[in-house]
Amino acid sequence: MAASKLARITALAAAFALSFQLSLDVFAAEEPIRLGVLNDQSGPTADAAGPGSAIAARLAIEDFGGSVLGRPIELLVGDHQNKTDLAGTTTRRWIDVDNVVAILDGGTSAAALVIQQIAREKERIVMFSGPATSDLTGKACSPFGFHWTYDTYALANTLARALVKEGNDTWFFLTSDYAFGHALERDATKFIESSGGKVIGRVRHPLNTADFSSFILQAQSSHARIIGLANSADDALNSIKQAAEFGVTAGGQKIGGLLLLINQIHGLGLKSAQGTQVAESFYWDMDEATRNFSRRFEAIAHKKPNMIQAGVYSATNHYLKSVQLARSVAGAAVAEKMRATPVNDFMSRDVTIRRDGRVMRDMYVYQVKTPQESTGPWDYYKKVSVVRGEDAFRPASESECPLLKE
Repeated sequence: MAASKLARITALAAAFALSFQLSLDVFAAEEPIRLGVLNDQSGPTADAAGPGSAIAARLAIEDFGGSVLGRPIELLVGDHQNKTDLAGTTTRRWIDVDNVVAILDGGTSAAALVIQQIAREKERIVMFSGPATSDLTGKACSPFGFHWTYDTYALANTLARALVKEGNDTWFFLTSDYAFGHALERDATKFIESSGGKVIGRVRHPLNTADFSSFILQAQSSHARIIGLANSADDALNSIKQAAEFGVTAGGQKIGGLLLLINQIHGLGLKSAQGTQVAESFYWDMDEATRNFSRRFEAIAHKKPNMIQAGVYSATNHYLKSVQLARSVAGAAVAEKMRATPVNDFMSRDVTIRRDGRVMRDMYVYQVKTPQESTGPWDYYKKVSVVRGEDAFRPASESECPLLKE
């Protein structure tokens, strides 16, 4: 009797457990797959990525059909205001509370390094498009981290060498005093010196500086042929505008903008920006595929996309393809598929991803057109040269990433 009663209890327990597990499976199948775009949405770097990155991610989700593995895709958007502590708390909340499986863009380099560390601890995918520091695939690399669009090494390699080759062999740096600026100055210095040039001075300024007059005067008095801008966004624009006011270019010095995006050229105007050479991994007018994407983006954002925003689309698209191939959102499984699968979209043609997470795409040197050469709004670039991915980015033999030593 006791044995029969125990058997009935065991059977009921097993049935309850099965019912509970089926309920969990149904819940999991119905729960959205959540991605997050985290960057500066409202501050000095918002025009570089900001809401435009969220638009790009939504377009990629829309093109994928809005769902994957039978689950709807939901996009969260966060504003870390360029504050590392806010970047960290948002990342932890998204992962621990909202079950975000992948984070996109990242914003500034300092914020990205914090996001990368937390995502590594939690085994969640992170795909950086805006942050520039090459340390993300160097000493701070992660098996779950991917650097998608460009980095300080590639910018410096493609542009600094090109300018020195033209005879611009003495440089003075205006550098943003945080991780991005330091890395860009460091990498540019390496290529300037290896090409026969020399850095004869530098000054560092806080992020979001309004008055560059004292810095410009120091650079001007150095008589360096190139005033190298190891800064970006509003800082780069203010540097160029105030340099013009002090007659820097009229006096024979040139401005070398190591990270200038097309929307910043748009803000400056061709009269001020003409002749400037820039390093990019994307231009909206490259071919019909880039033009089609850019038309859709512009209809929403009212401006053309830059390489950061195009990179967010590319990263989102590749991530969703990899989830489908892995049939899972588990970080390790998806990361493996992401590295094993070539990146193919309007800005990527069979691009490989290295074990350190470096997306090995081509970089381009463009020269800003004169007002007379431009045929209309946003027709700003003419291609000067192409640097293949394997030549543009830091070689594996020079990397500090332990993933490349395994």
